[in-house]
Amino acid sequence: MLKIGHRGAKGHAPENTLASFEKALQLHVHAVELDVHLSADATIMVIHDETVDRTTNGNGFVRDLHSEELRQLGIPTLEDVFQLIDKKCSINIEIKDKNATHLVVQLIEKYVEDNYQLFQISSFDWEVLESLSRLNPKIFIGVLTENDLEAALIFAKKIRAQSINPFYRLLTKEKVTLLHENGFLVFPWTVNEPNEIEKLKLFAVDGIISDFPDRI
Repeated sequence: MLKIGHRGAKGHAPENTLASFEKALQLHVHAVELDVHLSADATIMVIHDETVDRTTNGNGFVRDLHSEELRQLGIPTLEDVFQLIDKKCSINIEIKDKNATHLVVQLIEKYVEDNYQLFQISSFDWEVLESLSRLNPKIFIGVLTENDLEAALIFAKKIRAQSINPFYRLLTKEKVTLLHENGFLVFPWTVNEPNEIEKLKLFAVDGIISDFPDRI
């Protein structure tokens, strides 16, 4: 079962920062999960929110700020993270801004060296995933869902995704079995409490996304 660090190791270091990804590597994760938006100069930036207000001492929309301004606030580029990770684990890239899709694909193609298993793209915006399946069908796709596992299963079949990444409370052992029987890996998020982690292990999920990957 894969140990997947949420936004790096969010429970131990500021989320989606190089320090958080470094901590995740120290905790021997199999993968890290992160989020991306585009800057004003069309650079892929690693940040969850559409503004910098919550996670930095700056303010404003990511899309209105230059990449160097964002880096000065401690927000890395996706390429910064690729270079830090350096194939030591896989990277799950959640696309928050659909305009970033083709640039993310191009960056993966630059780094992939034929080992597409090192990367997965996920999104709650299923149009992004549908376009991705056409842009490069070799890239692993994870269908994110917060409230509708059945719809996610239908859509995942349609675009030939590799995994379904649901909110963990949607899962039962029977539902995990159903997803497996349909050929999908199951990576629930964001699971932090030890009792919930143990329950999901009993459900035989394929990996767990957690702020505390050391608890898995």
